[in-house]
This record gives sequence, C-alpha cells and structure tokens, in this order.
Amino acid sequence: MCRLALKTASAPFSPFSVLLAMEAMQEGYDGSGLGLLLRGLTFTDYTYHADDLILSGIAHSEPALHRLNAFMQDRGFELRYDHEFEVDLSMIEATDRFKYILRVYIKPQIWANFIQEEVEHELMLTRLSLRKDGEENGGDLTVFSLWPDVAIIKEVGWPLGVGECLGLDTNRIMSRVCMAQGRQNTNWGINLYACHPFFLQGIATMTNGENTAFIPIKDWLTGRNFPGYIGYQSDSEVFAHILHYVTKQLKLPLEAYKHVITPLKSNELLEHPQGDFLRGLRDVCRRLIIDGPNAVIGTLPDETCMLAMDAKKMRPATIGGKPGEWAIASEMCGVDAMIPDRDESLDFQPMRQHTIIVPPDRQEYKIWSQFDQFPLPQAA
Repeated sequence: MCRLALKTASAPFSPFSVLLAMEAMQEGYDGSGLGLLLRGLTFTDYTYHADDLILSGIAHSEPALHRLNAFMQDRGFELRYDHEFEVDLSMIEATDRFKYILRVYIKPQIWANFIQEEVEHELMLTRLSLRKDGEENGGDLTVFSLWPDVAIIKEVGWPLGVGECLGLDTNRIMSRVCMAQGRQNTNWGINLYACHPFFLQGIATMTNGENTAFIPIKDWLTGRNFPGYIGYQSDSEVFAHILHYVTKQLKLPLEAYKHVITPLKSNELLEHPQGDFLRGLRDVCRRLIIDGPNAVIGTLPDETCMLAMDAKKMRPATIGGKPGEWAIASEMCGVDAMIPDRDESLDFQPMRQHTIIVPPDRQEYKIWSQFDQFPLPQAA
C-alpha cells in the first residue's frame, strides 16, 4: 500500500511538516518514491504575482536544460525567477539530476487576448511538448507541471531524505496546500511520471490502492481525443483525469465525481431526488466506474480539497484539524503529525457514500453524501 498526506491552511506552511507526517506513516510504503504538490506558493526570495506561471520538473543533463531554455524562449515565455534548490544528492540514490526545475515565467504576449480556456489549453500543450521532447531524448527532461501557483516535486527515495536533499526544511518554499504520496508505482517499474500526485489543468489527485478497472477506463479516456489524457505509467493516473473530465468537460460540481467513480445502486437511485439525472450520468460514464479498493485525495485550482473512497473501504483515510487548518492522511498518526493541536472531536473517517470537501476558506469541512442533492448545471 501507499501512504497519503495532505495539509491545507490559511497561512502558508513548510512542506517539510507534511514530510514529517509521511515519516510517521513510514511502515506503509517502501521508500521507492515521493511526490509533492504545492499550491498557494510563497518564496523567501521572490514575491509571487497573479499572472505568474510555474514550471516544475527535472533536467537530467546540461543539453536538456539548454533545450528547455531555447524552447521556452522561442515560444515567448519570459523567465522571471529561477529557484535554486539547496541540493545534497548524497541523501538519495539518483545520480543523473543536473538541475531540479522550479521556475516562474510570464506568459507569452501572443496570449494576451486569449480567454481563460485558451490559456489553459496552451499551457497543457506546452507541458506535453516538453515532456515529449524529454522522452524523445532518452528521458533526459522530465516536466511535471506548467500552471499558475502550482509546483510539483517528484523523486525516488524516502520522503525525509528527498526533503533534506532539496533543502525543503529551510522554509524557502511554503504553500497553503501540500499533497504528499509515498511509494512508486505498484505494478510497473520505477518512473518519475508514475509518482502521485497526478496533475492536469489545475486538477490533482493521489490514490492509495489499486485500480483493477484501469484498462477499460484508460481506453475510454484516450478515446475522448483530449490531448491531456495520455501517459498512464500508473493505474492511478486515471483518477485525476476522471476528476478533470467531470469538472472541466462535463462542468459538473465536485460532488458529481463520486457518482461517476462509485455510482449508487439502481434501487438506491429510485429513492434519490435526482435519480433520473444520476441514472443518465451513470449510463454515460459507465466505463469510468472504478474497482477498488481506493482512497482518493484531490485538490482543485481554487484550493478546494477533497477525500473520497470506494465502497470496499479497504484503504482508509481520515480528516482532522481546526478552523483554518485541516489535514487528511491514510492514518491518524499522520493527522497527528500535521496538526497536533487540533480539536480531536472534529476527526472523521468517511464511509462509502461520503465525499469530504474542504472549501477555500477552510473554516470547516463538509461531509457530503451521495444520498444528498447537489447543484446541477442549468442546462440539465
């Protein structure tokens, strides 16, 4: 099994505090990989601007870095800040790490009149082009994200070792949201792209479990002919793409995600006030039904955080915290490590029908049940 940890807070905090939570749960993973996603970033030596774009990845060689520089310059991206990690490679096993990339760019002037959807589409295509460039050159360039106010770090090794390797304990980088997952892909060889969290156009998820329905889900998604539905070095990557499909393409609220991946039974839908709509949604998205066990933790571009699990509930997760600060983890000791001074009466472990939602104001979390109604789009 993997172990997951997420912290969201109104005041920025160090990602290293989340790595300490991963250390508390270390018996649940094997040290073969760590993935971190940070939202709501602050830097000690740079003031973030609303129009900034952040590129994160790894250049494994000097030629790869030169190609990256030329690629971004040729397409009109202006470099505004280049974060220099305090790297100590003796803390990890990898040796082909020429430069860890966390750079801030200004979008090309040619995009000035683009609407938001066009900007998001171009950002995705740019990231995919960089990824393809790396793959065509022996894997010497790995690109995890290109998006406003998001940074992704992935590396092989134990969480604390990776954190110390990159100097994350110095508090030079802080964020309002941090997602962390320990362990590489269960079913295939080690690959940095297989490390959770997975990210697409502002949507991110990480998962504990296995998805035996992976192949039909992957085939259905790739059949949509959407450029971002590619990769799949991990069977868990489809969870992020399903969340993207539900919220970005179907334009349904977050609550609909649970109805897609684990729909209610037919007899339950007969009693549901939105049963007709949900039956239609289930029929249209039938190929996206998961076969767990899984616990899924996700975040949205507005810093909303969520937790859901499948009906089998064999991969537990829990939430705890206090107004302004919440933690979700695979084990209670992980929540303890992230928010030791919380109000323990607010601790909660969701059941099969629940989705836990922490809104951007973080004052309280919402326990939403599939038996509750949710707002439908006007067209519906």
